[in-house]
Amino acid sequence: MEGLIILFVIIVIIAFASIKIVRQSEVYIIERLGRFSKVADAGLVIIWPFIEQVRAKISLKEQTMDIPPQGVITKDNVTITIDTVVFYQVTDPRAAVYEIENLQKGIGYLAITTIRDIVGKMDLDNTFSSRENINIQLREILDSATDKWGCKVTRVEIKDINPPKDIRDAMEKQMNAERNKRAVILEAEGQRQSAITRAEGEKQARILNAEAEKQANITVAEGYKEAKILEAQGEARGIKEVAEAKATEVDLVYNAIKNAGPDDRLVAIKSLEALEKISDGAANKVFIPFEATATLASLGSIKEMFKN
Repeated sequence: MEGLIILFVIIVIIAFASIKIVRQSEVYIIERLGRFSKVADAGLVIIWPFIEQVRAKISLKEQTMDIPPQGVITKDNVTITIDTVVFYQVTDPRAAVYEIENLQKGIGYLAITTIRDIVGKMDLDNTFSSRENINIQLREILDSATDKWGCKVTRVEIKDINPPKDIRDAMEKQMNAERNKRAVILEAEGQRQSAITRAEGEKQARILNAEAEKQANITVAEGYKEAKILEAQGEARGIKEVAEAKATEVDLVYNAIKNAGPDDRLVAIKSLEALEKISDGAANKVFIPFEATATLASLGSIKEMFKN
């Protein structure tokens, strides 16, 4: 009975040592008698007990590693502290185990030296403004250096850059001065734009007033012109009507005289009446030739005869 129990315990121990369950996104490095044997993927894995053993468990997921804050001297001799995080992923589990003693330490040391080399070539202002450029350079250098370790650096991010306190105070004063300067510039620009807009409005108003006055003068002139034209047309029509009336009167008189059959004596009498009207008035002077006096005398006698 005791022998069966001992045999059962031995079988359980052997089974426990032989059967391995590998989780998803992990691999096992299996060694046989101290030498690399195989890479066990996710699932159930059976190994020879006491002959094969699991050397390492490697995660294939993307991993993060915080680099401790490092003091770095810039090109203009300012000491700043840089805090960095590295994202990496194991692509060759065998190389990650056998090509380097400690993968994370190797990545950390390499990141520190690379940061000091890159930032040491930059001024303080460029360090703050070129953070993305620093990230790209770090990733490229680390990815190239860790390729032989079976590792791929997918991303590097600088979390924080801390200059000394006196430098921070000076930078804050500079930023305040820049903000005040921008505020003054914006205010001056606003006033200038307002003055320009006001001047443009006044100019436009003067132009519109001049245009309105011009149009009013044109309208007045057109009205005066139309009035003169109408007045002239009225006068012309009046003259025409008077002339037509006089022509009608002359025609009627002429027809009446013609129909009456006047003789020389009647004509002479009418001539005397016309001469009387012509000579009527203080300013009118009529010169009669001497030879016509006899005729006029006879005409006067005739006129008196007609009156009697």
